[in-house]
Amino acid sequence: MSSMADRSFLDTNVLVYTDDGDAPDKKVKALDLYERLAREQSGVVSTQVLQEYFVASTRKLGVDPELARRKVQLFGGLGVVVLDRPHILAAIDLVRLHRFSFRDALIVQAALDANCRVLYSEDLQSGRAIRGLRIRNPFG
Repeated sequence: MSSMADRSFLDTNVLVYTDDGDAPDKKVKALDLYERLAREQSGVVSTQVLQEYFVASTRKLGVDPELARRKVQLFGGLGVVVLDRPHILAAIDLVRLHRFSFRDALIVQAALDANCRVLYSEDLQSGRAIRGLRIRNPFG
């Protein structure tokens, strides 16, 4: 198992691309990243990411709900941050301090709470660092 300093958080968009046949390059990169982090036991997601993945994959990409459920189970084999009231309050503080959307602030807060070094996201500003957490676009 990897050290805490080597942990990496996957944003919802990375998981959604594992199903996106219309973006084959991103699909390969997303699958490779997930598989590497799973193998190294260094990947982390949150309950929010798992919920958002299910909604986006079934609604936007037309993934069969049964398959999407199996993938949520698979992705849930990574480290999972269960969001609760302290996460929500801390995310509100991130919104106030950094002008994140609330959704993005919850992602950042979950990654911080899991002591991740990297947050892989296509949606957030690549290269930005917040309290030791570096944001990276895995598709850039």
